[in-house]
Amino acid sequence: MPFYEYRPAHTPGCQRCHGGLVILQKLNAPALSHCPDCGVALIKIISAPNVPTKGQATLSASNIEKAGFTQYKKIGQGVYEKTAGRGPNVIGQED
Repeated sequence: MPFYEYRPAHTPGCQRCHGGLVILQKLNAPALSHCPDCGVALIKIISAPNVPTKGQATLSASNIEKAGFTQYKKIGQGVYEKTAGRGPNVIGQED
């Protein structure tokens, strides 16, 4: 399923949509016409797809951090350790 970008048509919109929305939708799903929270009219933005090229290290730690994501790996039952990005070093651990 692809991600689709939307922005408010004329008015600033609410906290959720004022800077734009990124929504995961099925290919055959109808485009959003209004914000699900405030009802302001939305415009679908056409943007270039992000297609990895051959030989490109798409999941390197530096690429993950540059994109603003955090990556975790499972180290136990419901416990994950950070391998790249910002965020807590371990999640899911009960103290």
